[in-house]
Amino acid sequence: MTTSVADTAQDLTVDAPSATFTYRRLGPRSGVPIVLLQRFRGTIDHWDPGFLDLLAAEHDVIVFDNVGIGYSTGEPRDSPEGFADGAAEFIEALGLDRVDLLGWSLGGVVAQQVTLRRPDLVRRLVVAGSGPGPVPGTAPMSERVLGIMAKPTTDDQDDMLYLFYPETDGARAAGRAHLARIGRRLRQGGPQVSPAAVKGQLEAVRKAMSVPFDRVRANLEAIKQPALFANGVHDVMVPAMASYVAVQHLDSAVLVLYSDAGHGFLFQHAKQFVAEVTTFLSR
Repeated sequence: MTTSVADTAQDLTVDAPSATFTYRRLGPRSGVPIVLLQRFRGTIDHWDPGFLDLLAAEHDVIVFDNVGIGYSTGEPRDSPEGFADGAAEFIEALGLDRVDLLGWSLGGVVAQQVTLRRPDLVRRLVVAGSGPGPVPGTAPMSERVLGIMAKPTTDDQDDMLYLFYPETDGARAAGRAHLARIGRRLRQGGPQVSPAAVKGQLEAVRKAMSVPFDRVRANLEAIKQPALFANGVHDVMVPAMASYVAVQHLDSAVLVLYSDAGHGFLFQHAKQFVAEVTTFLSR
């Protein structure tokens, strides 16, 4: 298996008031950097290196662990707003005054909060496999999804495939390839998300999903940056309907759906999605 650029990217650190943040930076140091915000229970080791390589071919890409997550120090946060403040602190610690954001899953919730709380920092917003919060007409998470989220660890391959990929031969093959790619970093034994951090993230998810829709709509209407929402139609974590509703309340938004994919669509269709992101960021 060919080693990717992302697999060999060095761990870097930057000190900030709340944490020493660990990050990796790939691609050309030109243009507006794109900062990626990770999913629930994910660290910088869980980003698919194939996806990162494609994105970093034309973009200055930064991945990092938020306060108290993975390689970064500090007390774990327990709200979307807390994680958003951590992300803004990291961006400022790097001396960046303007970035694009790409948030996946819980990271998409956090990215929206960064945009709301620090609009001066954000040029464009990409929300992948996520949503704005609870929206009318969407079903709650199934008992199976909630059960997997509550497990002490989520290393079980069957669980990960169920959460991220539909039960089709093509999607599951893409899922197994994705798990093999991220396994190269994970086998090096980097830190996992601690039980305390998992507890904080679960509380952040609970808070995000308990917001009344009137407030969800008001938050969306307050976002003035161009936004790209993208989902897999068969997402068992966050229904694609959430993105469809979100773009109806944004000033400037694009919606992309992948019909044969789920929560991990951005890795299953990495080339197509990176092309969408590149087009969106260059407009």
